[in-house]
Amino acid sequence: MSAEQQHLLIVDDEVDFAKGLARLVASDFPDLSVSVAFSGRAALASMKERQPDLLLLDLYMPDLHGLDVMQEALAGQPDLSVIVLSAHGSVESAVTALKSGAWDFLTKPVRNEELHRAIANGCQRSLLVGENSRLKALAAQSEQNSRLIGDSSAIRYLQERICMVASSNYIVFIQGESGTGKELVAESIHKLSSRRNQPFIKVNCPAIPESLLESELFGHMKGAFTGAIANRKGLFVEASGGTLMLDEIGDIPLSIQTKLLRVLQDGMVRPVGSSQSVAVDTRIITATNQDLEKKIQSGAFREDLFYRLNVLTIHTPALREHKEDIPLLAARFLTQACMEMGAEPKRLSPEAAASLCQREWLGNVRELQNFMRRLAVFADGPVVRPAHLRFGEGRQAAAPEEKSLSPYKEAKNELVESFTYQYMKEMLQLTDGNISETARLSGIGRVALQKILRRIRLDADVFRHRRSDEI
Repeated sequence: MSAEQQHLLIVDDEVDFAKGLARLVASDFPDLSVSVAFSGRAALASMKERQPDLLLLDLYMPDLHGLDVMQEALAGQPDLSVIVLSAHGSVESAVTALKSGAWDFLTKPVRNEELHRAIANGCQRSLLVGENSRLKALAAQSEQNSRLIGDSSAIRYLQERICMVASSNYIVFIQGESGTGKELVAESIHKLSSRRNQPFIKVNCPAIPESLLESELFGHMKGAFTGAIANRKGLFVEASGGTLMLDEIGDIPLSIQTKLLRVLQDGMVRPVGSSQSVAVDTRIITATNQDLEKKIQSGAFREDLFYRLNVLTIHTPALREHKEDIPLLAARFLTQACMEMGAEPKRLSPEAAASLCQREWLGNVRELQNFMRRLAVFADGPVVRPAHLRFGEGRQAAAPEEKSLSPYKEAKNELVESFTYQYMKEMLQLTDGNISETARLSGIGRVALQKILRRIRLDADVFRHRRSDEI
């Protein structure tokens, strides 16, 4: 709550005195909205129309006693700051008023400096009370709505950072390895912000061709280029009033970086083919798994854009940084997967949970989630035990050993599949999940490579690390 939004209601049956007080207070506190009520009942009616942040209240009025007014006001606003002002300045009156909920007590005639001090302190108290209430509501909402699972110090720190940045409108820069929940963090920030009821739009920048990305972000006019058969607003305009998440910001081309910088500086978007700009009120959240400072050194990312984006930074921890959360995460993902399938619930045995903690999760939380989905499908029985964990591998699980050999063709296919899986896994580790590089090194066409990866259920995203040379 800012000072210009605060409202003071003066309640006194002496009309000239009340008006004089209003003029004096308005002169001393130009950012404070001041209104006057000349009776107790008029004050209660006024408070139903607009709740005050501060109440300056006379005690003895002919229609309704000030204490009665105060009790009804506090019933609706328990944290309301009430300053009692009375000509009957006895100790008993002061004690009664303070016990009844008054925050301060002044006597008539009141000195200007005493009035100024009381109102200044009352305004400050109202600000603090309002901020405390807001933070409590924010914390409760975070507890209720957050999908960030974990009780480690790393996750608690992340949740605290999300709550802190949510209350502002500054640009947020989320940095972390692939699979660490950057999109989830962005959604949490939006849901906890004042923009929660407005659009949240996410765009995966490298997924859109450079020739279309400018139009997708900033919009275009009909006829601006071949295929532009109608005007298009663009995502900045569509998200106006809400939040726009630019995912994988490190992969946008330099030509788009220049135009993005201009939008962030001016708050104006110019659609492709238009001579006029449009004002937008869009909060920007960016995310990347890359080291942008290294990309700046290589000339692949603009330094001025980086500093424009790097206002509030949040780091999403890798799963290896909070391994103690793995049992909780795994149990939650297993339960979710069973619910999604409509299957009987399964639970992890302590031994299986311990085994999961010993594994290396290159794909972080995303890899763990997919692992648990496979267990939900393939592991039999209500309890997942260590022997079942082989079903979580991203390939066909080995069948139980048979005493007799498989037919030649089946044995050959199994051997080839096993070789293919191991070869592709090592190649993706070598290239950090870069499909184009993997295709080049392996001598396999990109389309054929993607078909192979789908067949053996190997996700290239799992192997992506922060790379400074990916453009």
